[in-house]
Amino acid sequence: MKPRLALIALCMAYALNAAVGQTSSHDSNAPVDIDADHVEVQDKDGRFVWSGNVRVKQADLLMSAQRLTGTYHMLKGNPQLDRLDAQGGVAFTLNDDNAHGDVAVYDLNRKIITLIGAVTLRQGGNYLHAGRLTYDLVSHHATLDGHGPGIGTQSVGGQEQPGRVTGHFTVPQRQQ
Repeated sequence: MKPRLALIALCMAYALNAAVGQTSSHDSNAPVDIDADHVEVQDKDGRFVWSGNVRVKQADLLMSAQRLTGTYHMLKGNPQLDRLDAQGGVAFTLNDDNAHGDVAVYDLNRKIITLIGAVTLRQGGNYLHAGRLTYDLVSHHATLDGHGPGIGTQSVGGQEQPGRVTGHFTVPQRQQ
């Protein structure tokens, strides 16, 4: 890699780390609290569906959406959450970071959140737009790409094609 390209790549990696934050570890083993306007429990299928102004809290992680489907398995007579699928204006907040998208999947076993469709990841004045965001709650490693519908895609011949990830980063004001 040419020195100039290496420097640009290094700066972008630094900016991305600043955008997603280097925060303390999220307690993904903490209880999950959910509230909404309505809930339907489908116990035979190991599933529940929350709808209308859904709010989810787990330790310092907050999520909101219009609809949330959760799957669980029974362990010694107690339901154990496996996965949460959110739809409709999904928003996540974790410490100073916040992310928005159309659809989200929170895999509680793998401790990974995937946000798809018109994704925006924001911290302060810095932001990234993409089609998909995958965020590891343990390592705080975020991966963004242009796959998925919405921002980050482009229409080619009437079909959605993977687009590009775009970003905006503030620059410290320096004395001249």
